[in-house]
Amino acid sequence: MRLRTLLMTAMLLVLAAVHVPAFGQDPFRTDYEPIFVDIYGRVAPSVVSINVLARSASDSPLFDDSLLQGGGTGFVYDQAGHIITNNHVVDGADEIVVYFLDGTIARATVVGVDPDSDIAVIEVTGVPPERLLPVNFGNSAQLRVGQGVLAIGSPFGEDWTLTSGIISAVNRSIRGLADFSTGAVIQTDAAINPGNSGGPLLNLQGQVIGVNSQILSATRSNSGIGFAVPSNLVQRVVREIIEVGRVEYSYMGISGGDMSIEIVEQFSLPNNLRGAVVNSVVPASPAASAGLRNPSSRNVDIIVAIDGAPIHNMDDLLAYLAENTRPNVTVNLTVYREGNSVNVPMTLGARPR
Repeated sequence: MRLRTLLMTAMLLVLAAVHVPAFGQDPFRTDYEPIFVDIYGRVAPSVVSINVLARSASDSPLFDDSLLQGGGTGFVYDQAGHIITNNHVVDGADEIVVYFLDGTIARATVVGVDPDSDIAVIEVTGVPPERLLPVNFGNSAQLRVGQGVLAIGSPFGEDWTLTSGIISAVNRSIRGLADFSTGAVIQTDAAINPGNSGGPLLNLQGQVIGVNSQILSATRSNSGIGFAVPSNLVQRVVREIIEVGRVEYSYMGISGGDMSIEIVEQFSLPNNLRGAVVNSVVPASPAASAGLRNPSSRNVDIIVAIDGAPIHNMDDLLAYLAENTRPNVTVNLTVYREGNSVNVPMTLGARPR
C-alpha cells in the first residue's frame, strides 16, 4: 500500500512539472517558437511567389510553340518595385507573374541578371509603394557556424513555406551559371527544395543573410545541404545591376586549389600551412604581370593572405575577391614561396565575359 501511494505521488509530481497551457494562455512551448512566428509575420509579406512562362518551339503541326512553366521565390528590395530572385528562376522567361501574400498579382520584367552569382533583379509594375515592403539585410561577413536560420519560399509550389535550421558552414563555393564560381556561400541544413530558389535565408533577427540558390542532392529534394548566396555579395550585385546594368568582377588569372598531403610532401611544406595553391597562371593576366609563378617540379606559390586578410583555401580567396575588390584595384598578396613569405602587389583586371 505504501509503494502504491509513493507511485501515485510521483506521477502527480511529473504531471505537475509538465506545462500544458490552458485555453487563452501563451501557446508557445519553446523559446524559439515566438521568434519564428514573429519573423514569419514580419517577413512573409515581403516574400513573393514567382510564376514563369517560356515559349519553346513545338513539333506539333497544330501549334507554333508551346508553353513551359516554372517558378520560384523572390523578395522585395525597394519600393520602386525591384525584386531579387535567382537568375535561373527567370532565365529565358517570356512572361513573369508575381504573387504577394496579401493577394496582389502583378506582371514583372527583368531588369538585369548576373549569371556568375545566379542573382537576378526583376521589376513589378502597377503595385503601389505602400504595398511593397522591402526586407532588411544582415551582414553575412559576421555569420558563424551554428547560428539558427529560417527560409521562406515556395518548395514544390507550396507558397510561403517556412523551414528552419542552422548555418552548417560558411565560405563555401558553388558553380555559377557561367564559367566562374561564387565564393563566400552559406551552407545550411534548413530544408531547401525546388521552388525555394530566389527566396531569403534569414537570421533570427529577421534579416536577410542570403539568397537560397542550390541544393546538393541526388534526388533534387532536400538532403540537408543547401546553399545561399551571401547577403553582402547580393547587395553589391543588385546595386550594380540597377545602377549600371551589369556586374564587373575582379580577375587575377589563376586556377587554384587547396592544400593536400600530396602537395605538402612533394614540396616539403609545413603540414599546418594553409592557403590557396596556385595551380596555373594565365599568360598576360594580372597574376602573370605581378609575378605569380606556375608550379615547377620543386616549387609552388601559395597565397596565404590578401590585404592582410588570412586565406585558408581557394574558397576564401574567391570570397574576398567577390566581396571586397573591383577591377583596376591594387591588392597586396602574401605568398608563401620557397620557405619565405613574399609580398606580391597585383592590379586586378576585369573578369572576362
